Amino acid sequence: MAYRVAWTESAWQELEAAAEYIARDSPHFASALIHEAQLSAQSLKKFPQRGRNVPELKDSSVREIFVKRYRLIYQVSSSRVIILSFLHGAGQFPENL
Repeated sequence: MAYRVAWTESAWQELEAAAEYIARDSPHFASALIHEAQLSAQSLKKFPQRGRNVPELKDSSVREIFVKRYRLIYQVSSSRVIILSFLHGAGQFPENL
């Protein structure tokens, strides 16, 4: 069964902000980050459980995979994967997630 994958507006904005920051030094690497994040998200259509449980949360439906130094955090339901956040791995985990 293929899951539907959707990004929240805030997660997409976080990805764009990361790419904009990287683009100051390298537009090529910024584009590569966006491309890799999109590929990683699309891989969840077939393998939604591939990521690990998010250590800061006690919700087994919320998982994460790493894209370069970033954490792509997502939630798995019966037929959908929702990308919740795209955070730098060194950053503080948001309390409102």
